[in-house]
Amino acid sequence: MKMDDFSTIDLLDKGLQLKPLSAAEGVHLFEQATTSDLMFVANQLRQKQRPGNIVSWIIDRNSNTTNVCIANCKFCNFYRRPGHDESYITTIEEYKQKIEETFEFGGQQLLLQGGHHPDLGLKYYCDLFVELKSLYPELKLHALGPPEIAHITKLEGTSHTEVLSALKDAGLDSLPGAGAEILSDRVRRLVSKGKCGSKEWLDVMRAAHQLHLTTSATMMFGHVETNLERMQHLVNIREVQDEKPVDANGFLAFIPWPFMDEGTILKKLKRARNTCTGDEYVRMIAMSRIMLPNIKNIQASWLTVGKKTAQICLHAGANDFGSIMIEENVVSAAGAAFRFTSQGIQDAIREAGYEPKLRDQEYNYRELPKNIRQQELDRELLVVD
Repeated sequence: MKMDDFSTIDLLDKGLQLKPLSAAEGVHLFEQATTSDLMFVANQLRQKQRPGNIVSWIIDRNSNTTNVCIANCKFCNFYRRPGHDESYITTIEEYKQKIEETFEFGGQQLLLQGGHHPDLGLKYYCDLFVELKSLYPELKLHALGPPEIAHITKLEGTSHTEVLSALKDAGLDSLPGAGAEILSDRVRRLVSKGKCGSKEWLDVMRAAHQLHLTTSATMMFGHVETNLERMQHLVNIREVQDEKPVDANGFLAFIPWPFMDEGTILKKLKRARNTCTGDEYVRMIAMSRIMLPNIKNIQASWLTVGKKTAQICLHAGANDFGSIMIEENVVSAAGAAFRFTSQGIQDAIREAGYEPKLRDQEYNYRELPKNIRQQELDRELLVVD
C-alpha cells in the first residue's frame, strides 16, 4: 500500500484497540500524526497496560567485564583493541568493591556487560557468575546481551541455547537487550559490522525466552537508519514477543534512546550525527507504546535526553524511568552527561505528576531501603535539566 492509502485517524484508532500495525503503517503515523495525538493514544495504551499513577525506577550498576572488543562498532568510544595499553579485565576484588557499594546505595543488581574479548569464552563467564553468586547470594545478575551470547557461541562452536542454559545454571538472572541498535542488516553493516546480524540477535532472544529468561529490548536510533527501518525494528521485536511461551515474561521492557555522537567514528567520518530533538524522542516513545501492544513496560532514557524530555515521555506512553546509573561507561563515553541520585529520580517523577516506586528487574515493586547512601556525583556531570 502507498502512504496515501492510510488514514491517520484510522491508524490511531487501530493502535488504541491494541491491534498490531505494520511497519508502513507505523511510518505513516510517525510522519503524519501530530505529537499531541501520538501522546494521547500512547498514554491511553499505557493506562490499559500499566493502569494507575505509578512510575517505576531501579537502583543498579552498569559495570563492564572488559573493554577489550573486536567488534569495532563505529558509534563506540568505550572499547579498546586486544593488547591496548588501556585495555582491562575487571578483577574479583574490583567486583567486590562495586557490588558492596551498590548494596550501600540500595541496589540489588549488577548490569554486567563488556566487549567481545577473543579469549573469554563460556567457562570464564560461568566461573565468574558462580563466584559472584557464592560471594553475594542475594545479587541479581542482569548480564551480557545477544551480541555477547552470539560471540561466546561462535568461540565455543555450540548453540545459543546451550550457552544460555549454562549461564543460567551459573547464576544469570536476566538478559539485557543490548546491541540491538537497529535490527536491519543494512544499518548494522554500516555501524556495527563486527556484531551479530539482526536475525541472530532475535534468535538469541527467542532461545532465552524458551528458557524462561526474562529479557528486555532496546533501540539506538538517529544515525543512518530510515524511519521504515525504525518501525520494522519494532515489528521484529513484537513478533518475537508473540512467540514466547505463555508462562514466560519474554521482553519485559523496551528502551529506545538516541545515538550519542561525541567523538564517535560515525561523526568523525561525517556519516551520522545526533540530530534527535526532544520532540522526536517523545514521538519515538509514543510510537514504541503504539507499535508494541504486547510489551507492558516502556522506559524513558533520561540518561541520554535529560530530565525534562524524559518527564514529558511519562505522558507519552512511558511508565518507567530506568536506573539511577551508579556507574555507566559506554553511552557516557559518547557524550551522555545526565545524572540522578535516588532522591533526584524520585523528585523528577513526582514533578511530572506521578508516584515513584522502586522496582527490581522483574518489575516487582520493593520498598526503598532505609538509610541508603546517596551516590557522590561529579559536579561537572550533574546536568538533570
